[in-house]
Amino acid sequence: MLNWPDYRKELLGRIGEMAKLSPDTVAGYQTLSNANSKNGHLDAKTRELISLAVAVTTRCDGCITVHTAEALKQGASHDEIAEALGVAVAMNAGAALVYSARVLDAVHGYEAGGK
Repeated sequence: MLNWPDYRKELLGRIGEMAKLSPDTVAGYQTLSNANSKNGHLDAKTRELISLAVAVTTRCDGCITVHTAEALKQGASHDEIAEALGVAVAMNAGAALVYSARVLDAVHGYEAGGK
């Protein structure tokens, strides 16, 4: 399976490269990404759990690695992550089940000493 912490580091490096090549694109994405957290209706952990479910349904490995790290940082438990992934599976059936396995692999990768 993938070394998720290393993948995240490499991915963020490439996104930094993209920010130099197309700063308005990345700035626009960051504005959009940060906009929903300003309402304060959902806590950071809940937003990360939703992000993981969406990452699974959209089959986005980059999203999985970023939001797995953040969900764990926000204190998400294995049970909470599994419940969020269960919602994704219910919404997206087989493809979501396969990508849920990737999230669990990422959880184990981070807990095995990744950063």
